[in-house]
Amino acid sequence: MGINIAVAQSGGPTAAINASLAGVFERATECSEIDRIFGSINGIEGMINDELVPLDVILTSEHDIELLKKTPSTVLGSCRYKLAEYDPSDSVTETEYMNIVRTLEKHDIRAFFYIGGNDSMDTVCKLSRYLKAVGKDIKVIGIPKTIDNDLPLTDHTPGFGSAAKYVATTMQEIIRDSRVYSIQSITIVEIMGRNAGWLTASSCVLRANGEPAPHLIYVPESFPDGLDTEKFLSDIDRMMKRYRAVIVAVSEGVVPSDREYVKTGADAFGHTDNSGVAKYLEHRCAERFGCKVRSIELNVMQRCSSHLASRTDIDESERVGRAAVDCALAGDTGRMMAFRRISNEPYRLEITSVDAAETANREKFFPSRWITADKADITMDALGYFLPLIQGEVAPEYRNGIPVHFRLNQ
Repeated sequence: MGINIAVAQSGGPTAAINASLAGVFERATECSEIDRIFGSINGIEGMINDELVPLDVILTSEHDIELLKKTPSTVLGSCRYKLAEYDPSDSVTETEYMNIVRTLEKHDIRAFFYIGGNDSMDTVCKLSRYLKAVGKDIKVIGIPKTIDNDLPLTDHTPGFGSAAKYVATTMQEIIRDSRVYSIQSITIVEIMGRNAGWLTASSCVLRANGEPAPHLIYVPESFPDGLDTEKFLSDIDRMMKRYRAVIVAVSEGVVPSDREYVKTGADAFGHTDNSGVAKYLEHRCAERFGCKVRSIELNVMQRCSSHLASRTDIDESERVGRAAVDCALAGDTGRMMAFRRISNEPYRLEITSVDAAETANREKFFPSRWITADKADITMDALGYFLPLIQGEVAPEYRNGIPVHFRLNQ
């Protein structure tokens, strides 16, 4: 008699997170040791509340699985629920963990896979540690995911390549639009990245095709004490002498030193909303230069744009999901799957696993060696890192002229 497994998704959506779910499912169906495959609705909340769905009943065909891989966001739903550290003296915490164990044992689940980012790995650590402490032989494995690309100990994260491809493609279309008029203009594009500027920096890949824009790229790593707005305006002035239409990429986490953010609250992990930098810089440019200025916030579109997904990203996301199953069957727990890059040309990597405790609640920042001395651009050396991750296209399935997505019947 085999074992049952469960898988859940957590944190922000991506274009590739369902490909990892599909990878777990595919590999599990190939393993004679595994009988049933459950999905937990809304991440760890589904385990606490015993809200599981039978994926082996829902995914009934190869077409279902292939459509799932092409579907953005989290088909099982997500959460930003912070699992407390186990404390037997805290009745609320005690009940929470007991509920998770009750769900696991009710469905005879012997391996739990959690697909997510920094905060999700915190849950992997706490849950695996608790299960060991109470003598439960249930494996817990983390599968990385985040468009921010800020997870330590992995070369990159599933979801990042597709987001980077969307950003570059959209940026190129913005550039085409901005150049149609003879008048001077400034366009400031705000890109996701609270503390880490990987996604904003990736817009530099347009240089591989001879495109000089974006002419200025600002990442939060360059400005720990805030962006000097006068320096920013000086950079703009310098570029306006060279280009009629100046294009700027800026991370949402870049904070102008002369601006006070109005926080809109924080999630369970303390993450605040820092958006609005492009709009602020737009006003400052309009005041200084008096020309046409536009700010564009890409917002959530960069997370779930499966119509511009990277084939490399989708394939790797599926592979890392499959590898996670093998990791659990080998007896590991409290681990996070990771990529180790072997070479850029040809692009080669291997999948390994690392201690999830070394990634939980930690961030990997964009390297200073790839930021220009004036802190206003990204060096060409970064192209070797970025370009392999955005290669290949995924053809969406269309119905009535609209891409088709897989949806649970719930």
